[in-house]
Amino acid sequence: MATLHALDIPDELYEQLQELAKADNSSVDAQVITILQNALQAKTQLIQDERYKNVLKLLEEIRLRRESRRTDVEWPDSTALIREDRDR
Repeated sequence: MATLHALDIPDELYEQLQELAKADNSSVDAQVITILQNALQAKTQLIQDERYKNVLKLLEEIRLRRESRRTDVEWPDSTALIREDRDR
């Protein structure tokens, strides 16, 4: 396990950590680890939620583009175009 040394922690913050640790019957180190885990988990969840929103936004843009395509034009079959290109 890695060791993380924190320097110059304000006295008020350290006292709050001690109070939390005492209330949970744990050490200050264990309390800091729990707080860091919770913060990282929350941050990771926010990032995943943001990615999900971006995917939904992208899918909506694709749907709108597909719907806005002209229907009075006969679009070529992509398989035929690929075959034609390969036969060159």
